[in-house]
Amino acid sequence: MFGLDPWQFWTIFAVTAFAGFVKGAIGFAMPLIMASAFASILPPQTALAALILPVLTTNIHQALRQGPAAALQSVRNFRWHIAMVLVFLMVSAGLARQIPQGLMYALLGLPILAFSLWQLAGKPLTLPIHHRRRAEVATGIIGGLYGGVSGIWGPPLVVLLLSLGIEKQEQVRVQGVVFLLGAAGLTVAHMTSGILNAQTIPLSAALCVPAFGGMLAGFALQDRMNVVQFRRWTLILLVITGLNLARRALPDWI
Repeated sequence: MFGLDPWQFWTIFAVTAFAGFVKGAIGFAMPLIMASAFASILPPQTALAALILPVLTTNIHQALRQGPAAALQSVRNFRWHIAMVLVFLMVSAGLARQIPQGLMYALLGLPILAFSLWQLAGKPLTLPIHHRRRAEVATGIIGGLYGGVSGIWGPPLVVLLLSLGIEKQEQVRVQGVVFLLGAAGLTVAHMTSGILNAQTIPLSAALCVPAFGGMLAGFALQDRMNVVQFRRWTLILLVITGLNLARRALPDWI
C-alpha cells in the first residue's frame, strides 16, 4: 500500500486526521504533529514528502475561509515575512537530502519541545518589536531556512503574531495565508529536489482525505468551544512528540 506496510499506512492516516482536527481547531500545528509522528515509522525523506500535499490543500481552505479579499489583505500586511519565507525555503530545500537523520530529528524535536514547554509554563512567548519590518524579515528568514529542511516553518510566525498582539480570527487567517504560500513553495522546491516524486506523490495525495475530514471537524470545535483548553492538551501532545524526536536523535549524537 503506497510502498508501506498496512499498519504503517493506517497509522499515518489516523495521525493525519488528528493533525487536521488540531489545525482546524487552533489554526496551526498540523505539520508539527505529522512530522513528529511520521518520523517514528517512516524514513525522514518519505515522512517529509507525505505531509506536503495535505499541508498545502488544508492551508488553501484555512486561508480562504473568510474570503479571497481578507486573504489578500493578509498578504499585504505580512508581505515581508512571506517573501523571506519563500526565498529561504527554496534556498534550504536542497539541503534536506544532505542532513544526517539524527540531526534532522534534533532540528525537529528540540524546537518543538522548547516551544511547547515554554507555552505550558505560562510564559509569554513575545518579543519586543520596535521595527515591524525587521521583525518580519528576521522571523521569515528563520522560518524559511527551517521549513525547507523539515517542512515546518510555523513557530517563528506564531512568535511574530503573538508579539504583535494580532486578533484571534485574523491570526488564524494570517497563519493560513503564510502557511499556504510556504507550502506552495515547499511543493515546488521538493519536486525539484526529488523528495516529492512518482513514488511519494500518491501517498501524499491519499493523506489529503483524512486531513480534510479532520480539519472540518476541528473547524466545528473552533466555532463552538473555548480553544484555550484544547490548545493546552495539544501542547502536551507536542511535548511528547518532541521528546520522542529528541530520543531518536540521541544515537547519532552519543
